Amino acid sequence: MTATPGPPAGDAIAAALLQITRHAERLALLDDREAQHYQQITERLREIAACLSEMSTCVDAAEGTITDQAAILASLDGLDEQVAAIATQLAELVPADGGNQDEGGAKPYQPIPTPQWWKLERDGRAEAIARLRAWVEMIYLPGYGRLAAMLAPCWDHHPLCLYTLDWLAELWSVVHLTPHRTAATLAGQSEWQTRLLPAAAEQMLMETTKCEHTQPAPTRRPAVADILGNGGQRPQRPAT
Repeated sequence: MTATPGPPAGDAIAAALLQITRHAERLALLDDREAQHYQQITERLREIAACLSEMSTCVDAAEGTITDQAAILASLDGLDEQVAAIATQLAELVPADGGNQDEGGAKPYQPIPTPQWWKLERDGRAEAIARLRAWVEMIYLPGYGRLAAMLAPCWDHHPLCLYTLDWLAELWSVVHLTPHRTAATLAGQSEWQTRLLPAAAEQMLMETTKCEHTQPAPTRRPAVADILGNGGQRPQRPAT
């Protein structure tokens, strides 16, 4: 028997090269696919990193808010004690038994009801203003120097001055007409004079500065006839 001749050597090499080419194309497709997957994974990781960064910012902001709230709560610590201390001082200034006499028989000053300036008319308004004017003339102007001198004469025409002088006068009476002077009374007197009075005087000065009551009346320009005289005729020059 004779052997069957195989394919030519050239055909075998061509077939092998074809196989290699196909494998190379498949590898290239796999590479492209993996590159796409890698790009997608990278983008996804970036999104996750951005989300984590935002979450970190939110957490930091929440921590700052918690810290601020803790500071606020810490500042409120002891507030009830401060309120109780103020209530005690007020009780010493104005006893809770109202107008009852003390051991010496003197009555503590009780503030009058608040004047309702916005609806007071005629007699009621005039009476309330007269009470303030008496305090201004007897206590305020003689006793408080340059601060009192800042009060304009037209103060009774300005509602802001009426409101201000009312509480100034009443608070002055509370801290100065108390029968027995205590440490709380002394503190109230110093507070009235060093902090409340300057602020009130400045407010009333700003209110009355350049108001229509303080502006000088416009002067009448003299007429030509008044200047010339002689019935409005220019004087004749004497003949030479």
